[in-house]
Amino acid sequence: MPQFSTSASAEDAPPTTVRSWRGLVGSIRVGQSVITAALIVIGALRAVADGTPVPWVVAVSVVFAGWYFGGLLLSERTRDHALAAGWLVGLALIWVGAVAISPEFVWLAFPLWLLAGFVMRMRWAIVFSLVVLLVVIAAPLAHTGTTSYANIIGPVVGGVFALGISRGYLELVRDGRERQRLIASLVAAQQETAALQDELAVAQRDAGAVAERTRLSRDVHDTVAQSLTSIGMIAASATAAADAGTAGPDAAARAFSQIGELAREGLADTRRIVDALMPAQLEGAALADALRRMLVRLHDETGIRTELRVDEDFPPLPVTTEVALLRTAQSALANVRLHARAGRVVVTMSDGGDAVRLDVVDDGIGFDATGWASRPAGPEGGYGLRAIRERLRELGGTLDVESAPGQGAALSASVPIATGGER
Repeated sequence: MPQFSTSASAEDAPPTTVRSWRGLVGSIRVGQSVITAALIVIGALRAVADGTPVPWVVAVSVVFAGWYFGGLLLSERTRDHALAAGWLVGLALIWVGAVAISPEFVWLAFPLWLLAGFVMRMRWAIVFSLVVLLVVIAAPLAHTGTTSYANIIGPVVGGVFALGISRGYLELVRDGRERQRLIASLVAAQQETAALQDELAVAQRDAGAVAERTRLSRDVHDTVAQSLTSIGMIAASATAAADAGTAGPDAAARAFSQIGELAREGLADTRRIVDALMPAQLEGAALADALRRMLVRLHDETGIRTELRVDEDFPPLPVTTEVALLRTAQSALANVRLHARAGRVVVTMSDGGDAVRLDVVDDGIGFDATGWASRPAGPEGGYGLRAIRERLRELGGTLDVESAPGQGAALSASVPIATGGER
């Protein structure tokens, strides 16, 4: 029906909203159709009871019903307001003919008032409704020569009520469409913000990597490289003196002493640079203590229940292995914090004989982990897991991820104990 053309705007809304709007429109359509059909039957029966010829009653009833329900079918194919207004005027003319045959058909004024509020602009709807009201008031006078206050007050109240219902419904539809547009814009803005945050995180990570490389290259150049350059120059000078026969025992001893001193300084600088790469969490603490502090911080900041389980005979590990496992736990807990919506997370460190294993299990919403290793990283993420896998591969380790939507996630990292030697 043309009056329901506004319902098509819900097609771009979320599925739940679309279903609610379609249900509302469908209920109103069915209710209005049932009321109209009942009024046609009531008017026809009363007209026959008053002595109106049955063929005339049947004819106008069929014509009115056909035009009305034909408009319902037409409204499914078009949203032309001019066509809808013309259809309503035609329906009103048919109704006037029915009233001319029998005043009992004035009952059908109610659906006309409803349609006027749906189809026409407010000023034209008021004019149309007043014309219909005049016909309703004049019909008893034209047929019987008399009327009553009930024949006047009743139609006035009914017309105002019907017009008010239709206009109120249109206002509700407009408000609903505006809310849908607002929700859609908010969702789009949220998605854009998330994409910008991902890009910013990638840019910050790349910038940090470049800054770290720059710092390391500067430190190596200013310390170790300078020491090696000086060693090379002293060795070349001593060799040249020895070839010329001008180098005595004292000169050779002095050269060896200088080379040894420079080598010790270079070794000290190298150790300092390597120590600077040590994760701050592992300074002066074992891996288990570092993990425990991370879990306590996660609980304090998010409220997620945490638990750390460590085998009693868990062996000491090389620094490189501890760093790899610590970074693995950091990345896994970051995913839990950002994406999992979990209520509980358990971290387990176990001794597998020739390898150690770190497991991080949460009871969150999970994700589709099928083929995660072969899928390219994109806006949905995937960089963290790949970085963990590459870090573990450098140590001969492996990474397994198990998850499904609604079933939480489990990450298991395994590293051979022999890698890197004992601390």
